[in-house]
Amino acid sequence: MTTTRPLRTRRDIAVKVPEVALVFWVAKLASTAFGEAFSDYVFFNDYIGRNAAILGGLVLLAVCLAVQLSRRKYSPLAYWLTVVAVSIFGTMSADFLNQNLGMPLWGSTVMLLVLQAGVFAVWWLSQGTLDMHSIDSRARETFYWLTVIFTFALGTAAGDLAAGPLGLGSLASTFVFLGLILLPTLAQRRFGLNEVVAFWLSYTLTRPLGASFADWLGVPAPYGDGLQLGTGPMSLATGAVLLAVLGLVVSRHRATTRHARLDSGA
Repeated sequence: MTTTRPLRTRRDIAVKVPEVALVFWVAKLASTAFGEAFSDYVFFNDYIGRNAAILGGLVLLAVCLAVQLSRRKYSPLAYWLTVVAVSIFGTMSADFLNQNLGMPLWGSTVMLLVLQAGVFAVWWLSQGTLDMHSIDSRARETFYWLTVIFTFALGTAAGDLAAGPLGLGSLASTFVFLGLILLPTLAQRRFGLNEVVAFWLSYTLTRPLGASFADWLGVPAPYGDGLQLGTGPMSLATGAVLLAVLGLVVSRHRATTRHARLDSGA
């Protein structure tokens, strides 16, 4: 996975997304695993119903996006809670296409891939960059979150496609996506792959990686092919991990901001 600019400068504080460091990828995978487990627990819960579940996920996403867009600079809690909301809604969206609308997994995977490519194309043509460290305007932030939403939905569909119709199963899918996620970094370091391209490839692949592992741990019989611990217990377990990681992210951000203020003499 690509890692860029481990330290934030004073100019970076105005950018509304975090630096891409190791803790970024840990938080991304934690939010992905939690979103997969919690979404499955809610979406396939007969007491809630699929329509009510996806409506609730949409409302949660709208609220978190409104808070994130209202921030004037990067706020780790607002940002990562929005990522969690995207993870939940993105999973539900892919499942809704498959379970409620009857769209085959290969079809939803191709459709979401085309939509994501379309967002990238319009973003590039209108802004001239896809660099996440250039997210310093409302237009670029809108493109960014549209991309994030589609990567989560695409990752869910692709992960389910690999585990189901392609016959890999959730555990084998986990190792396949683990191998794939290392390729962009290798291509960047060995063959000069563009850093931004490598980032978005890695970012997209974290979704099916985390989701496949969460499915292997939690999805119960007769649908699960792993440990079948249950999506409820896995929601609690991955949620606890996510809270711990977010605590670390917030602590690091406060320390970095405090050092930046000291350096500027504020």
